[in-house]
Amino acid sequence: MRKVLKDKLERIKGVHSLESVMTLLDVNRVGAIKTLSALRKKGYVKTKRLSNNKRVYDISFENRLGGVSYINTLNNNSPIKLSGANVYRVYGKKFSPEETFILAIKSKSLRQILASLSLFKKISDWPHLYRLAKAENLERQVGALYYLSRKIMKNRKIIGKFQNLSLPKKDARYQYIIEGLNSNDFKDIEKKWKVYLPFNIADLEAYRSKLT
Repeated sequence: MRKVLKDKLERIKGVHSLESVMTLLDVNRVGAIKTLSALRKKGYVKTKRLSNNKRVYDISFENRLGGVSYINTLNNNSPIKLSGANVYRVYGKKFSPEETFILAIKSKSLRQILASLSLFKKISDWPHLYRLAKAENLERQVGALYYLSRKIMKNRKIIGKFQNLSLPKKDARYQYIIEGLNSNDFKDIEKKWKVYLPFNIADLEAYRSKLT
C-alpha cells in the first residue's frame, strides 16, 4: 500500500459516515469517495446500512485479514455501530447472540454494553446464556440489563429457569457492571438484581432514537 493511502487509513480507522470521513481527511465529497473506494478495493472497508438506510463504513486493517469478531454480531443487530479494531477474531465461526452478549459485558465498555441491549431480541437459548453467564459470575448483570432493555424495546421473555437461578439472595452484596458507575434513574432494577447499572434515562433515550 502506498504511504499516502496508509496514512489516510490510519486517520479514519473506525466506523464512519461519508461526512465524518470528509471531516477527518479535510476533503470534499468526491475526495472522500475516492479514498473509500481505493481502501475498499484493498479490503480495508466494509459498508453497512443503518436502519434509516444511511451508509456507514467500517474501516480497519483487520478487515483485510478476514475472520470475524463478536463486534460483527453486535453491528449486525444493533443501531449503534462499533469498530472491530483491536478485537480478537476467529475463523470459520460465527458468534452467537448469547456469546456476544457475555463478551460485551466483559469488555467493560459503555458503548459495547449499550449496543448489546438489542441482542435480547435474538437470544433464544436461555440455558446456554445462563451457563455462559454463570461461568463468568455475570448472571445478575445479565438479568439487570435484560430488564433495562425492556424500558425501550419489546424483547423475548426470559425462558426457563434463568431468572429464578440468577436472582440474588437477600444478603447478597451489590455488584457493578462497570466499576464505580451506577444509575440515578433505575433504582428498581438495581434493587431487584443488586447490580449497579451504568446507564441513565438519557442514555436509553438516545438509544431509542436510533431504533426508529
